[in-house]
Amino acid sequence: MYGKKVKLRIFFFSIIFLAILLTTFLILKSLEENVVYFISPSDVKVLPELSKKKIRIGGMVKKDSIETNAKEILFIITDYKSEIKVSFSGSIPNLFAEEKGVVAEGFLKDRNYFTAKKILAKHDENYMPPEVKKALESKK
Repeated sequence: MYGKKVKLRIFFFSIIFLAILLTTFLILKSLEENVVYFISPSDVKVLPELSKKKIRIGGMVKKDSIETNAKEILFIITDYKSEIKVSFSGSIPNLFAEEKGVVAEGFLKDRNYFTAKKILAKHDENYMPPEVKKALESKK
């Protein structure tokens, strides 16, 4: 019915289509493991279930909430509606301070406690990540 050239072209385009489809699938699958979702403390309180995935919690460091000891630093992140306690072991950025914006990346222990693996506060005092700014404005 079809000639040899037509069959060869159909085969060639089918192989290219499958290769593109497979490449797209592999790229999306690899990115899936590296996606870190951003949520606010208020969002944590209304989560239907706690997952074991890495997340980022952002907001402001509550005034008079920073406590340090030999092993870790404890502080509270607030969005002025809800709060969550955070523990972090490691060195903190120089601009980390009370009443300043912060994003903590790590894992939830429960709805009130978060263990941070990384603190993201490497910005000047006037800058606030757009996600944090949006979350804070929507809560006021």
